[in-house]
This record gives sequence, C-alpha cells and structure tokens, in this order.
Amino acid sequence: MAGKPKLHYSNGRGRMESIRWLLATAGVEFEEQFIEKKEDLEKLRNDGYLLFQQVPMVEIDGMKMVQTRAIGSYIAAKYNLYGKDLKERAWIDMYVEGTTDLMVMIMYHPFEPADTKEKNLALIIERATTRYFPVYEKALKDHGQDYLVGNKLSWADIHLLEAILMVEEFKPDILSAFPLLQAFKGRTSNIPTIKKFLQPGSQRKPPTDEKEAVATVKKRYNI
Repeated sequence: MAGKPKLHYSNGRGRMESIRWLLATAGVEFEEQFIEKKEDLEKLRNDGYLLFQQVPMVEIDGMKMVQTRAIGSYIAAKYNLYGKDLKERAWIDMYVEGTTDLMVMIMYHPFEPADTKEKNLALIIERATTRYFPVYEKALKDHGQDYLVGNKLSWADIHLLEAILMVEEFKPDILSAFPLLQAFKGRTSNIPTIKKFLQPGSQRKPPTDEKEAVATVKKRYNI
C-alpha cells in the first residue's frame, strides 16, 4: 500500500494551500515536512529533490512533484476531480486559472510596501467583485447546476471556495451581490470532507500574519 503523500513547504498557506485543499477534499490523509530555515531548503536542493530548485514539492506515488499547477492537475485527475473529458478539463483549467490569479494577489499582499497596502487591498476587492466573481456567478446561472462544470464536484469548485473564503477575510460581505455564489459557498462548505477541513485542528492553515510571513521569508532565504 502506498504511503501518505508528503508535502514539503513552510507552515503557512502560500502555494501549497490549494494542494492541501484538494487532498483534504478527496479524503486523502497527508503528512507535512515544514521548511523552517534556509538549511532545510538547501538540503532538498542538494539532494536533487527540487526539479527547479523551489517548493512546493509533494512526494506522491513514488514521484517528487514540483510546480503547483502540475501537482494540482495530477491530484485532481487521480481523485476524479478533473472532469470526464477534455472539454470539461479545459473549463476546469480556465476556472482554476482565474481563481489562482485572484489568490496570488492575496498571497503577495503581506509583502507589499506599507505605503501601497491600502491601495493594493482595494484592488483585490475591486478585481474580485468586477472581474472574477461575476464570471463564476454567471457560470452557475447559465449552467443551472450545483457545480461549475458538469454536475459534479471538481477542482474548479474547490479552488473557488478557497478563493471566496480568502477574500472574505478582508471583506466579509464580498458576496452580497452574488446570491448564487452565496448558495454555492453554503453547499460546498458542507461537503463532509470539506466541512472537516474547515474545522479547527485540521491541516488547513490560518490567515497569514503579515509580520510573521515577512520574518519567515527572511529567515528561510537568509536576507
């Protein structure tokens, strides 16, 4: 029997969090090896485990997988969260890329210069409400189903819920103009494996503390 996937990253959200979401939703138990200092990262590099010298890295099925998108695609396909055919996968990919763009803006927010933080936060809210969430609201309306693609939970739905919850940490009423997304959030949050992942004590990581995030990066890369 294959061992549990092992995730190599810092003890924080970053680019690994969406991978944690996928595994948890699929009901897959996983282990985490946290990178806490520069030497931890250098060891992975020196051992030849990082194809492009960077994390996240996931040990799964005898592979040491890197690149967030590749890892996500593999896990989604392995656990039947990636559509039934090429067309469905194309739609899932487009939806995932959209939510990724929004989440990357949020990921970088703690590292923005102090004098631009307020402006950048306003941009995140503006993009969420005028560029990204309207697309998903319309998709649910046009599709007429509970999920974005087909009538089955997919990577696209999991990623969208993660993005919604991230933006709500900045603006709790962000979905006030999106009734279908409000209903979507309620449905998907109550899927048993997701509901479990959202409970305290799970491997889901808390919102990023800005000072701690900056200090961690400086320590890890000795800057």
